[in-house]
Amino acid sequence: MSPSLEREIKLAFRDAREAREAILAAGATPLRGRRLQEDCLLDTPDECLRKRRCVLRVRMECGKTLLTFKGPVQESRMKVREELETVVGDGLLLLHVLEELGYRVWFRYEKYREEFAHEDVTVAIDETPVGTFVEIEGSERGIHTMATALARNPDDYVTDSYRGLYVKHCENHGLPPSHMLFEDL
Repeated sequence: MSPSLEREIKLAFRDAREAREAILAAGATPLRGRRLQEDCLLDTPDECLRKRRCVLRVRMECGKTLLTFKGPVQESRMKVREELETVVGDGLLLLHVLEELGYRVWFRYEKYREEFAHEDVTVAIDETPVGTFVEIEGSERGIHTMATALARNPDDYVTDSYRGLYVKHCENHGLPPSHMLFEDL
């Protein structure tokens, strides 16, 4: 197994309708329909992964679970990092096993995601409790091309994580950060 590099950017949009219209006008085709994703970030009590700038994530959606390890973000105008991911049969059982191994969920977040395909990129509309973002993942050229088709340029690229965007939102609104869940904001 060889590690793969994830390359992505986010672009802020006013709402999902505006994002969907722009993506379809850019020539992308629907790939996966809108669904709720529930993500849990895990770490050891001594924050071993965060100190290494790594992420361990369990994502549950529509009865499917993905276990993902992400390495440190590399220097780039885009967000580039090693990503290892596999499908797991039972997300809740996996979380229990990881807790037995000493990992704890330190951040939970939700988003509604809808995906589109265009050439060598996947384009996702992410509706989060702190705003709507279009995430473009794929080759550097493909990301730039799609961003341009969406009337955006590199100055518009958001490379922060949803956790980072959530913390900034809380700071801007005088809220104590907790988990980024629709019911909480």
